[in-house]
Amino acid sequence: MPAVLLLAAGSSSRLGRPKQLLMYQGSTLLRRAAETAVAAAAGAPVLVITGALHTELLPELHGLLLTATRCVDWAEGMGASLKYGLAVLESICATWEDLLVMLCDQPLVNSELLLCLQETSAATGKPIVAAEYEGVRGAPAYFRREVRPLLQRMPSGAGAGQLFKQHPELVAAVPFPAGAIDVDTEEQYAALPA
Repeated sequence: MPAVLLLAAGSSSRLGRPKQLLMYQGSTLLRRAAETAVAAAAGAPVLVITGALHTELLPELHGLLLTATRCVDWAEGMGASLKYGLAVLESICATWEDLLVMLCDQPLVNSELLLCLQETSAATGKPIVAAEYEGVRGAPAYFRREVRPLLQRMPSGAGAGQLFKQHPELVAAVPFPAGAIDVDTEEQYAALPA
């Protein structure tokens, strides 16, 4: 099974309060995402990357089989958190092969989707599989070991979406219309499906 990186480092500046701690269907967005990550990893390493907040988020991860660590360069952008996560993963588990990258503000992501990303990579031979919504390829995404150098060279200020655009020949997509539902503003939070 792949290792999982769950990115939860942002400051929620547009929302004005920590999106990681917003409640949805009885648990916080962070707890939901972390439980999904642990289920999908099936014993493989799960790494939660925090940033703007760390100690405030730890109670939400209590009792889950994962490691939480703070990226001090989180403000540089998503690429900084992702590259930091890769380095930590190397240090705690040198044998990991493939990687799932998730965000904490997509509450409709489930372990079935994450499994579908892996299966699509196997079926197509593509080393990267991204969720596709509203004409965009984005998170969550699956990366085979062979593309790790591309991830490590990403600009700190860019997300993996830039990588998908630069190397479309490496990328397969899984339709996931619900991927467009994320939480950056109070309006988006209020509009989450019940």
